[in-house]
Amino acid sequence: MKKIDSHLHFWNYEPVKDAWISDEMGVLKQDFSPDQLLPLCMAEGIGAGVAVQADQSEAETAYLIGLSQAYDFIQGVVGWVDLRSPDVADRLDHFSQYPVVKGYRHIVQSERQDDFLLRGDFCRGVAELGRRGLTYDVLIYPKHLPYALEFVRRFPNQRFMIDHIAKPAIRDGQFETWRRALEPFGREAHVSCKIAGLTTEAHWHVWQSSDFARYLDAVLEIFGSDRLVFGSDWPVCLVGADYTQTCRILSENMAQLSEAEKEKIWGGNCARFYDLPG
Repeated sequence: MKKIDSHLHFWNYEPVKDAWISDEMGVLKQDFSPDQLLPLCMAEGIGAGVAVQADQSEAETAYLIGLSQAYDFIQGVVGWVDLRSPDVADRLDHFSQYPVVKGYRHIVQSERQDDFLLRGDFCRGVAELGRRGLTYDVLIYPKHLPYALEFVRRFPNQRFMIDHIAKPAIRDGQFETWRRALEPFGREAHVSCKIAGLTTEAHWHVWQSSDFARYLDAVLEIFGSDRLVFGSDWPVCLVGADYTQTCRILSENMAQLSEAEKEKIWGGNCARFYDLPG
């Protein structure tokens, strides 16, 4: 079974650039590089990964491309360009010289406008992704799901990935409202979902694996084993769990699945969605 971690971040910590890292997330106030990650992945049998932007700048995209050139382990990059920009086509064309760039993401969860995804300028940028066969990672909270549903329906031929199962507030027991809002996405065949970031939304370090069971059961019922992918969200996951624990949550809660289903979720679906090298 080829295991792939679909959601990894790397950075050289800078307090101003990384102001989103609060004091209570102090463990993240340091540099994180592939050299720190690779032994952890090796111990879990994970042989490849996708690097995802954490900073909204083209410099971040270039930085991740550079890491992919230095580390064969990084087989895909989800970068950032300003999809609202009038020259977005030129910027996408610039990065098209790097086949490792598989798609893009915007940190919609931090936008003041809840229906940001429906902005005309943003949607024009997303249309440019579709013309180039690029993916889009949807980073949102449950409150954004109704807008996200309209958004993905505007682009039936665009590949979308919902990050972090849309970040339900697990620590507060948020479930039914999240599940009802997520359920319609199951009928959108061009939308997949990333099992990542669970412990970040739970009670840090005092959770139990069983706390996540109903959330994983729900996404499995909604998306099926063909449209779910594993991601660790390392190093952000470290606020709530270490890498081994993060992997174990999926293993323990999906033990009932067939080997073929496990293989899809652990790696096969990720490779197909992001068109990673064989």
